[in-house]
Amino acid sequence: MLKISDLISKGLFKIISPINTNKIILPESSFSPFITISRESGSGGAPIAKLVAASLGFELYDEKFVEAIAKSAKKRTELIKSVDEKARGLVTDVLQSVLNPEYISDMTYIRHAAKIVLTRAHKGKVVFLDRGANFMVPSEAGLRVRIQAPYKVRVKRAIKYQHIDLETAKETIRQYDTERKEFVRQYFGKNISNANYYDLILNTTHMTLEDAKDLVILAFKRKFKVK
Repeated sequence: MLKISDLISKGLFKIISPINTNKIILPESSFSPFITISRESGSGGAPIAKLVAASLGFELYDEKFVEAIAKSAKKRTELIKSVDEKARGLVTDVLQSVLNPEYISDMTYIRHAAKIVLTRAHKGKVVFLDRGANFMVPSEAGLRVRIQAPYKVRVKRAIKYQHIDLETAKETIRQYDTERKEFVRQYFGKNISNANYYDLILNTTHMTLEDAKDLVILAFKRKFKVK
């Protein structure tokens, strides 16, 4: 029986720009339940994902995502971090490829990311954080979560928890939000903020991390009818 990674390499799952998720013809039955979490910067998405994974005994793919792509592409982890979740143009890719022999093109990055997501989702019991994971898998195969909060709330959190000034907080949030939005738009042709792409959207303004974690787990259990 072919593995998910074999299906990708044989062209059953083809990477184009932007990725057309309608081309994914893998049956939902080939996946075990998993969770994808998309987030706005400063919304608490990362710690919530960590809590959810720990509570369910699932593996968390955040930093591990970078490590897995580096291993799959045979590139240094630092190099993958420098291009992680960043939209890039053809000119940038060509110039960087000429100037830096170690450079990884955007399509190579996406191809390895998709391979990792599909292979790992096949096994289930995993939480994927960002990287457009929810657009790489069939919508019914996993729980798709979006974590967000109003801009002013996120700026205040950045100041408090990252110990940075107001202007730095604004710029940091703007940069991360823009990069993630453009990454999804360029490579998946989707609007990351569109509510139709998620099973659960949480506004964490008045929630603790534990509250959010409990709601994600409840939604997961309800969707997949597990205790």
